[in-house]
Order: sequence, then structure tokens, then C-alpha cells
Amino acid sequence: MVERARRTAHFRLVIVNGTAYVERYRKSLQTRDVFTLWGILQLLRWYPGRLPDLDLMFDCGDRPVVRSRDFRGPNAGPPPLFRYCSDGNFMDIVFPDWSFWGWAETNIRPWESMLELIKEGNKRIKWKDRVPYAYWRGNPYVAPTRGDLMKCNVSDKDDWNTRLYIQDWMQESKKGYNHSNLEDQCTHRFKIYTEGWAWSVSEKYILACDSMTLFIRTPFYDFFIRGMVPLQHYWPIRPYSKCTSLKFAVEWGNNHTQEAQAIGKAASNFIQEDLKMEFVYDYMFHLLNEYAKLLKFKPSIPPTASELCSELMACPAIGTWKKYMVESLVKSPSDSTPCIMPPPYDPSDFRVLFDTAGRSIKQVEQWENEFWEKLNKIKQ
Repeated sequence: MVERARRTAHFRLVIVNGTAYVERYRKSLQTRDVFTLWGILQLLRWYPGRLPDLDLMFDCGDRPVVRSRDFRGPNAGPPPLFRYCSDGNFMDIVFPDWSFWGWAETNIRPWESMLELIKEGNKRIKWKDRVPYAYWRGNPYVAPTRGDLMKCNVSDKDDWNTRLYIQDWMQESKKGYNHSNLEDQCTHRFKIYTEGWAWSVSEKYILACDSMTLFIRTPFYDFFIRGMVPLQHYWPIRPYSKCTSLKFAVEWGNNHTQEAQAIGKAASNFIQEDLKMEFVYDYMFHLLNEYAKLLKFKPSIPPTASELCSELMACPAIGTWKKYMVESLVKSPSDSTPCIMPPPYDPSDFRVLFDTAGRSIKQVEQWENEFWEKLNKIKQ
């Protein structure tokens, strides 16, 4: 069954007796595959000897590919495929993305370092003194939804309470990334999150900023966002009427400053506390352990696989790659055991979570509709 996931996989990872082996199929975009494998090696150093033998396929692309509708029935047997995100119509297994160990191509340091930098950045400007608009900086050309977002930028004709900026990574690299430091972007009361070609790596950095996150709703999820709640950790934005939805969100936030500030703070607390690197490793540990329990065969080393170890990966690396590998290297095993997994959710508990989120979204939509109805009456 594992072999069936090879069609789109970038690599196959096998762990036997605590040693990792990789069989590479094709090169991923940038260094996604390299730093994903690096992260798994750091997990083995964090919890040495505790991972069982396993055999998995990993796809470093953005969008999920294992469609639920293709695997119906008790004996359907969908191929297990790991990647960075999924959505409700797919069955791909969600794993932390490569940038937790550094994103060399965009000069974004490993997550542990970035958390500290953003925490310090948050202290520079108090929330009430921040720019009272919604901020977004990114590449608008990777997906139509981002191009649509750019229509909401301030212009001579309209002001949707947004300040949107195009990020040209090629130009930034030539300038030494002087205008792209994430810790310097916590300057607005509101920050916008929008998906890219699927989910976006930018999500965790935006949520960490103390600003109220205006989260443009998306079907894609990574491994942690489903633990966050609309109106508690972020403000939901309609994906098909972004401009009006964003304008209202900023109006509401500037007229309910205590509530808006509390939402922003709840999100950054979640990211700063619940998404610490030690908990990322715990998620990886439990995910791989539960996955290994489902294997009905004894994993063996593929004939064309090569052994992986931190030294073999880091020694030949150069420049930023090497810098981030050294920075994210686990230097000693954890002095504590992995966190204890809570019991599985009961279906009724899931329903409560979904219903709560749904009611919050409907409440925002109701407020928004009332706002625009009132505004239109005034104009008439």
C-alpha cells in the first residue's frame, strides 16, 4: 500500500532500528525536501531510540492529492501520503512544514529563533499605537485568490482599510532582505492571512504578531490551525467578498479595541506557547508512532536508499543552508518524555467544535450584513 503513494512522492523515508534511510524520487521546490528530512533527523536526536520502524512516502507539494471520493467503502485502502496540508475532501497526512527548520531561500530563520525575534518585535509598538489598518505583504502571483486580494488595496477611488504590499523575493535577495524581516512587520493592529497555492507558510508568523489576524477562510489546514477558534484566536473573512469583509473587520476592531486586542493576544499566546518547537516534535513523534502501528509489514531498507544522519547532511551544506542546519541542530536529547496523547475525540465532541466555529462565522457575517445595510441606508 505504501508503494501506491509513490506516484507524486518526492521521497520515501524508512526508519529501521533508529536509523533513517531515504529513497529520493524527484527534486522538490527549493529545499523543502532537504529541510523536511533534516527536521525528521532532529526528531531522532530529540527522542533517540524511541521511534518505531516505519516506512512512509512524502510529497513536498502544496496541494493534497489523495481524494476521499476515490476511496469509499470499508476496503478502499487509500495510499498513505504525508504532506504539509490537507482539506476536508482529501486524506493526505498532515506533517509540519520545512520552515520550522529554516527557509533558506527567503532568509527566514528556524522557528525557535523566529519565535524569539517576533516576541521581541511585538514589544516595540503597543497595540493601541499600531497603524489602524489591515496589513499584508506577500507574493500575489502564486494564486488567483491573492490577486483578488490586491483589488482591496487602498486607491484614489476606495479605501478598504487595508495596506497591501507586493513582496518580490528575487529583488529582496539582491537587497539583502532588508525589508522582509518578519519581526519588523508587527506594526499594524490587523494582519491578513490568505492562502497561497494551498495553505501558506506565512500563517504561523502572522498569528504570532499580537495583531488581530483577519483570516480569509480557506478549506486548507495545516497541523495546528484546527486547534484555533474563530473570534477567539482570529477574525474570519469571507473568501468571495474580501474587500467589504476586510473593511468591516477593521471598522469593528477599531471600535472594539479591547476585544480586538484580546483576539490578537490570544492567537500570539497560542503560537508562542502551544507551538513551541518541543511540542512540534511531540506532534511528529505521536503522528509517526500512530502511523507505524497501522503498518502490516516489517519495514526494510530499500536497495537504492541511502542512510541519513545530521553530519552527512550538514557537512557538505554551504551558506544559509548550513547556517540554518547548525542553528536548528538538536544538540542533546530531550530531558523529558513526550507529552501524553489525550483520548480520541468522540464524534459528538467533534460536532460541538464544528458547530461552535460555524456559529462564530455566522455571527460575524450577520454583523457584517447589518453594517453594510446601515451604511447603504445612510448613503441613500
